[in-house]
Amino acid sequence: MQNFIGEFLGTFILVLLGNGVVAGNVLSKTKEEGTGWVAIVLGWGLAVTIAVYISGFISPAHLNPAVTLAMAATGSLPWVDVVPFIIAQFLGAMLASVVLWLHYLPHWGQTKDPGNILASFSTGPAIRDTGSNLLGEAIGTAVLVMGIMAIGPSMVSAGLGPIIVGLIVGAIGFSLGSTTGYAINPARDLGPRIMHAILPIKGKGDSDWSYSWIPVVGPIIGGVAGALIYQAIMGFIA
Repeated sequence: MQNFIGEFLGTFILVLLGNGVVAGNVLSKTKEEGTGWVAIVLGWGLAVTIAVYISGFISPAHLNPAVTLAMAATGSLPWVDVVPFIIAQFLGAMLASVVLWLHYLPHWGQTKDPGNILASFSTGPAIRDTGSNLLGEAIGTAVLVMGIMAIGPSMVSAGLGPIIVGLIVGAIGFSLGSTTGYAINPARDLGPRIMHAILPIKGKGDSDWSYSWIPVVGPIIGGVAGALIYQAIMGFIA
């Protein structure tokens, strides 16, 4: 139960602050409107850092089903814990979406572009290309997982770990994220997308279900592959 609470709380904070900076950028008549990709990437990096700090003393602070599956695949997490972790992560992401909907309530009606409304919940590609989009999500998540796994062998002080993770997310965003919006986290994308479909937002358009599997499958493939590659490298040099 402690791990469940930690994963739920951490993912809630992650999505609240991360999608919050996106909404502030793309929704009409906010004071942050139009500040752009740099603000979004920095906001997401800070969101990850704060979320890991808040939840890291309660649970492993995966906050991401791709990370959870990667840790299970390498033996760092018992498989029996995978489903509870993922359920907690999805519930945290979904509740955060409801809170953001309430927070930005006056701005939904002022925003005429359905794409901007959807962007406040989930990701979408700059150019829609299934193979490229899937590969981009996989590569980004592989880098994320390898970076997380490198924190221990690098003997980074425990108190600095969340900052390092935030920097990794920021680096991925700046270098790789502009093609897909870099979900690199199935719960961060699919949970809010479900809430986009459910919540009563006038003029919101559809939830782009035809794309929705890519930010789920890509991160899972990339996360597990990155973890296994890094584990194999560490085993080779040990």
